[in-house]
Amino acid sequence: MNSLSKPSYRIVAIHGEGIGAEVVEASLKVLQYVAKLEKFNLQVDYGWLGKTALDKFGSYFPKITADLCDGSDGIVFGAVTQGGLLELRKHYDLFCNLRPIRMFDSLLDKSSLRPEKVQNLDILVIRELVSGIYFGPAGRSVDERGAYGYHTMLYYDDEIRRIARQALQKAQKRRGLLTVAHKENALPHLPWTRLVQEEASNFPGVIVEPMLVDNLAMQMVLNPQRFDVILASNLFGDILSDIGGALIGSVGLLGSASLNANGFGLYEAIHGTAPDIAGRGIANPLGTLGACVLMLQQWGEAGAVQRILAAQDRVLAKGYRTADLSPQGSEILVNTEELIDLLLEELSRAQDSEFGVLYESYR
Repeated sequence: MNSLSKPSYRIVAIHGEGIGAEVVEASLKVLQYVAKLEKFNLQVDYGWLGKTALDKFGSYFPKITADLCDGSDGIVFGAVTQGGLLELRKHYDLFCNLRPIRMFDSLLDKSSLRPEKVQNLDILVIRELVSGIYFGPAGRSVDERGAYGYHTMLYYDDEIRRIARQALQKAQKRRGLLTVAHKENALPHLPWTRLVQEEASNFPGVIVEPMLVDNLAMQMVLNPQRFDVILASNLFGDILSDIGGALIGSVGLLGSASLNANGFGLYEAIHGTAPDIAGRGIANPLGTLGACVLMLQQWGEAGAVQRILAAQDRVLAKGYRTADLSPQGSEILVNTEELIDLLLEELSRAQDSEFGVLYESYR
């Protein structure tokens, strides 16, 4: 941020592959419009990652992208199939992945569960993002039995402790319950429970609840409302957070923020490249837009956050649905562009109404 009177932000947008370009560009339209309403400057530069970067620069995570991201205020990212993303996360030490799972009142019937099971649902999954099985020693080899592959789930105690502190801080500001996903009956040398409980001594009022990850997955389906903050390793968090898509109606609704110790972040939907619908203009942009909301929250732009969330609620309440939400009855099927136009209309209408109230107060 460069100016106290008129904040300025610079972000790097990375389309990636598949539907990445569609959902990123759609979300940027809303983000740039809200920037005008809230009177802050927003500069967007474009970088490359994944196969598109490999084809263009010979690297999944080229130096030109890293140079653009350096000194920026955030990265808005689409999706890649493989290559580049893990390297980017590790490069910026984006160890803290926030994945909110919140129910929209107007989408209660889209959940895989009965409405009363998910009403007012508000879970925050916190996933450790730069260690664990995705980053441990891995490879293929051969022995007397034959060829084999291996991946190693390696965690240093201080890596568990630092993500635990982040989760405890979040739980302290919410409902005070932190559920720790673990598998210590089979993986006893990864002492998540003990290390989190030790860190919890500095966070009075937070209840730490260890739970075997397989039972946790079942409980998320049986009684999701019991959860507040869920802390998980890289692998477990990857899997558990996807359950959120079934709980609220679509994985296309879920956004995430990946932050380092300095608060710098990468913001993306948790869905993948969706090659089956790429280029058709029907992808749901709300997951990426939700990630942009997390970015605005990180910047402290509370007014912009409230504008977007309110507009989104109004559009969904009127029955507009993208294809992943399986429109039925009186619901109205819209494509990506139409949904964004509706959001912009709601933002404009709310601004006009706000101006009218302000005008009347001065008459």
